[in-house]
Amino acid sequence: MNSLKHFLLSLFFIFPILSIAQTGKIDSSNIVTLRIDPENARGAAVSQVFDEVKFIPLETTKESLFGSISTLKIINKHFLIFDYDTRSVLIFSSEGKFRAKLNATKIAQDKNDKSKTDFYGFMTENIDGVDLIKIFTEKYFYYFNLDGKQLKKTSTKNFRYLNEIKLADSVTKVRQHYVYRKEKDSVVHEIGIINKKDSIGYFSFLPKRYETDEFWGSGKSVYDYGVKNELIFINYYDYNLYKITPTKLSLAYRIIFPANNSLPKDFSTNPAYIKKRGEYFQNNPKVFYGLSDPYLFGDNLFLKMSNFGFEPSLKKAIIYNLKSGEITSISDIEPDERSSFLPVTDASGYFYDFKNKGFHLYDEGYLYTSYSSLAMFTFKEQLSDKYKDFSPEMANYFKTQDKKSNPIIIQLKPKTN
Repeated sequence: MNSLKHFLLSLFFIFPILSIAQTGKIDSSNIVTLRIDPENARGAAVSQVFDEVKFIPLETTKESLFGSISTLKIINKHFLIFDYDTRSVLIFSSEGKFRAKLNATKIAQDKNDKSKTDFYGFMTENIDGVDLIKIFTEKYFYYFNLDGKQLKKTSTKNFRYLNEIKLADSVTKVRQHYVYRKEKDSVVHEIGIINKKDSIGYFSFLPKRYETDEFWGSGKSVYDYGVKNELIFINYYDYNLYKITPTKLSLAYRIIFPANNSLPKDFSTNPAYIKKRGEYFQNNPKVFYGLSDPYLFGDNLFLKMSNFGFEPSLKKAIIYNLKSGEITSISDIEPDERSSFLPVTDASGYFYDFKNKGFHLYDEGYLYTSYSSLAMFTFKEQLSDKYKDFSPEMANYFKTQDKKSNPIIIQLKPKTN
């Protein structure tokens, strides 16, 4: 794990020098304050929350068998899955048909290279209009197509940036861990908004901060939530949701939780917490140390909170209606006919796949989560003979597969009001 951590951090801080740059001021002119008490969250039926539910079994073969979904992406109507346990990238069609598997055996080792080749994850990159899978090891980037064919490799020495997102205007780039002066004491920014005119950085810090303090992340920091030319940004130890647009970073929502769920106001500035943050979270297991999965569908804001304790009664994934103020507990969404009476989150009380991983992905109006086949077959057994009206795909899945088969992807289309 240490080699992985050092490798990823080294990639984060390799950036081009930009001649025009400035530190930006956050626009808070349209801030909305939300007071959210998760204990007021109530359950709901699947059909009250989602307009569409689709279960997508992933084909199980000797080659395609894997454990769990660590990362999920979609390109060209294909699911790309990273399985951390086997360090493999698996490619399935949008209907779950297995297409290819990428792992270290697919890579030809250099004759003089005796080091072990391990995958650290993958990205996607569009090159000349073609979406490719970009897999990184400690020394190289390898590019594959959707058939699993390796097209080229490049050295990580020439790599310029890791996390960069292009907005819909095709001009603006959003870069995480952005450096605009590559000097001995370079200042890094959590977020950089880069375009042809200028580049603006927000939330500056020194590169050595990871050596001098603790940073407990709760997921990604940048989210696409379906609004053109906008992204949502979340910072460490912060209950604010920031909106990224081509020209600025603005404070969109300030969330206030009850005192027993909240960090001390001086948590980020008081030296007493330095190198003791994990200890504080362990001693205060109901405190939310971070936010994740902020998705907005009409008036419904989806949000997930992270804490150190495992208390099933603590509601940590919610839907907040911006008009009514009503709060729905995602983990308490009850199965109904729309989901063939199968759970789509953790309402069954026997498995905690959703609580552990949340939503894997937002893509074109849909949210994606997953369940293991062990969980899915257990759910079916609980139904007994009460309900058998499954989709043809699920009927075939229950007929031909078992509890050891591949996970199932669940595609959900949330309501907007």
